[in-house]
Amino acid sequence: MEHKKIIIAIDGYSSTGKSTMAKKLARQVGYRYIDSGAMYRAVALYALRHGMADTGGSVDEARLTAALPGIAIDFKVTPDGQRTMLNGEDVENEIRSMTVSQAVSPVAAVAAVRHAMTDLQQQMGREKGIVMDGRDIGTTVFPDAEMKVFVTASAETRARRRFDELKAKNMNAGYDEVLANLRERDHIDETRAESPLRKAADAFMLDNSDMTLDEQDALLLRIFNERTR
Repeated sequence: MEHKKIIIAIDGYSSTGKSTMAKKLARQVGYRYIDSGAMYRAVALYALRHGMADTGGSVDEARLTAALPGIAIDFKVTPDGQRTMLNGEDVENEIRSMTVSQAVSPVAAVAAVRHAMTDLQQQMGREKGIVMDGRDIGTTVFPDAEMKVFVTASAETRARRRFDELKAKNMNAGYDEVLANLRERDHIDETRAESPLRKAADAFMLDNSDMTLDEQDALLLRIFNERTR
């Protein structure tokens, strides 16, 4: 039996493993995966490089807004996985740095940035058959998505995961610095005026603080099968 194609929106807090679970689900069901967080990170990297933002949280909104038409973001699938492209340059590794992590939430809170990224994400999802993860996919980008999941976990659990991830990539950061950065990002994401982070009324709440990856993947696949019957 042919499954109908749907849009899968996975929202939630930083370092809950949203991207990992979204990528895995996309592979399992043969959908395209779109990392909306990488798009905002790419804009933040552009802003940092051009002196429009810093790691202290300040953003030159007027200059960044004016620069947006010249910022092209896309994804390229390679044997090493999906890579984020900024104006044709592979910036996948650079956008995962602690420096970009410290600038991304203030940049992502700029209304013009959110509007530009939302438009781009909606274009990418026109044909359906996509899994997109982020902060406002089920509430703002695709409010009619057929499958919505909101992922959460304790701040300490998330900081430990992020710290281990950075250590594995030989990126310098202390656990306390990572935890403070996560809490700061949570606060900015939840309180920004434009598309704040919140659970959509019809989203499935997934707290993965104490779940194994296999349990989580099996649950997502079960929800997918229910939604596409």
